[in-house]
Amino acid sequence: MNASVSVNDVADRAHNGARRVGAEVEQAAGRVKRTASSELSNLIQDVEDLLMKVAHVADVDVAKLRERVHEKLETAKDTLAAGGKRITATAREAAGATDEYVRHSPWQAVGFAALAGAAIGYLLARR
Repeated sequence: MNASVSVNDVADRAHNGARRVGAEVEQAAGRVKRTASSELSNLIQDVEDLLMKVAHVADVDVAKLRERVHEKLETAKDTLAAGGKRITATAREAAGATDEYVRHSPWQAVGFAALAGAAIGYLLARR
């Protein structure tokens, strides 16, 4: 009975660890998404401001360039929105897959965690 309690304890710890890792991955993806979104949004706003400042220029070449830049900005906005959604979805899928793996294979997850810990310890000890 003690052995099964230990196995359950280890499985629970592995499961909780997988949840924490999944949550951390999702949070990190959110931070990357927000940072990239913010930087690209600033760039887009700057380019839009520049377009507004040259809007009064009547030159045909400038007008064509303005239109092309405006189209590219719209494409960039759409791509940014889609990329953010993909990052979030991928992080959620990774968290779910990790959680599911730990639920179905707790001992392998514990072994992998121990191996990763040993590798990190070895790398840190070499410094």
